[in-house]
Amino acid sequence: MLKKLKPYMMPISMIMGAVFHTFFGKISFITPYLIFIMLFLTFSNLKLQQIKFNISHLWLLLLQLAGSIGVYLILQPINKTLAQGAMICVLAPTGTAAPTVTGMLGGSVASITAYSLIINIAVAIVAPAFFSLVGSYQQLPFIESFWFIGQRVFVLLLLPLFTIVLLRKWKPKVVERIGSSSGFAFYVWSVALVVVTARTVDFMQMQPRSSYLLEIFIALAALVVCISQFFAGRLLGKKYDDTIAMGQSFGQKNTILAIWMAQMFLNPLASIGPGMYVVWQNIINSYQVWLNRKNL
Repeated sequence: MLKKLKPYMMPISMIMGAVFHTFFGKISFITPYLIFIMLFLTFSNLKLQQIKFNISHLWLLLLQLAGSIGVYLILQPINKTLAQGAMICVLAPTGTAAPTVTGMLGGSVASITAYSLIINIAVAIVAPAFFSLVGSYQQLPFIESFWFIGQRVFVLLLLPLFTIVLLRKWKPKVVERIGSSSGFAFYVWSVALVVVTARTVDFMQMQPRSSYLLEIFIALAALVVCISQFFAGRLLGKKYDDTIAMGQSFGQKNTILAIWMAQMFLNPLASIGPGMYVVWQNIINSYQVWLNRKNL
């Protein structure tokens, strides 16, 4: 039954979150715990000795960090919330399902796994600085704001990795058992999507009608950013014979994490950006998988 529902879980989760937002919005406090479990299960299959880093990962990292700053600076004079919504769509790390999609498309799973590790560490370090400068804690001194945000982001992104590394060293059999259940991460993701969608709908309802146009522009900005990132990643990947993996590395995002970060540290309305990015990236990936199967 669950396997039959799996292809439809994304729209089902978003519809449930939107329809029952009053209930699910009240349990939004569980979101970071769901993200932690998701990352923990994903990292359980990560074997550091099998990961190989190369210069293409560095260029992609620089492009992603510079791109997030550039997008914000371009859109900030138009509207700050619009700029935040687009920026978080660029800054967000690679999605946990990206290696699976990359494998389905015939790309290098090893390459995207390596970049996923790099970008999660980078975001854990850089995001607190970004959010301290452009987010909702600007009234605090920079060091205080950085420390407040950093504790939450660093723990959420890196503690699952460190835990798995230690368990693999001291209790390898436990990690193997956890790894065999890593597919459960998809269902955790589905529950998290219900909750963050509900929270986003709550924020949207709190806004005056004059904000509707802004919400549409944030959704459109997310579309432009999504297409641009898939295209830029593939373009850069061609130079290193790694087109598919780099396209997915840059284009497919951990949108649950991005929505949570936007709701926690930016204008909550900016979470519409990554909220719509979920839809756009799934449409693009569905088309890519269909095209790949058609050409087989």
